Amino acid sequence: MNHLQLIPLANLPLIQPGDDLAGLIFASILTGGIKLTNNDIIVIAQKIVSKAEGRLVRLAEVTPSAQAQELVRLTGKPAALIEVILWDTAEIIRVRQNVLIVQHKLGFISANAGVDHSNVSREADVLLRLPQDPDASAHTIRQRLGELSGVRPPVLIIDTHGRAWRRGAVGVTIGLSGLAPVQDLRGTPDLFGQPLQVTEVGLTDQLAAAASLVMGQAAEGCPVVIVRGLSFRPDEQARAADVLRPRETDLFR
Repeated sequence: MNHLQLIPLANLPLIQPGDDLAGLIFASILTGGIKLTNNDIIVIAQKIVSKAEGRLVRLAEVTPSAQAQELVRLTGKPAALIEVILWDTAEIIRVRQNVLIVQHKLGFISANAGVDHSNVSREADVLLRLPQDPDASAHTIRQRLGELSGVRPPVLIIDTHGRAWRRGAVGVTIGLSGLAPVQDLRGTPDLFGQPLQVTEVGLTDQLAAAASLVMGQAAEGCPVVIVRGLSFRPDEQARAADVLRPRETDLFR
């Protein structure tokens, strides 16, 4: 049986554009007296990755397009905010008052293309976009941590998404390195020895949700969690997009 530990790193400084995020994480690990191993999993909140990569946008510098202006009437959202959302939108899925659900260019469906302003800046008009390539970001952080520590545990970059059929946002993985997002249990015997027929588990989303409980959503200031004690199979070829259901098997859109 796994004895799962969620170890928070709560002593990171406020991240600024251009920061060596992996270096700061490693310094926090050392300060906390934690001995990192290849069997750990490092879960990182998207916001600090985006900040380090300079994905900040000032609304005052945004010129809304005609499409953004039209969506103001339907959503009631500010035109400049809508324009930033459209920058990362592949397809608009649903529009309602105060609601804009889109398919992000990265493939997943979420509100506002992940554009956010909470826990971003003391300035009210600053927004934060998701990393341009979260998988590449996770890989870079993992490589740098390997150089610093001598070990290369998997790295997950997570965000919070709403769900179509349930209330409340939960943590999901949007970028990863070293660990497949879906654990295929088909063929594994159940309690009575019968082989499972269709069971696939969203392993990294489960980890994202668990880590989110420790990270919090408001002023907790804990953007990195180390998961320890979980058995997993490393996968160097995996991508976060591997968890996305192909459009031809999407029965609800």
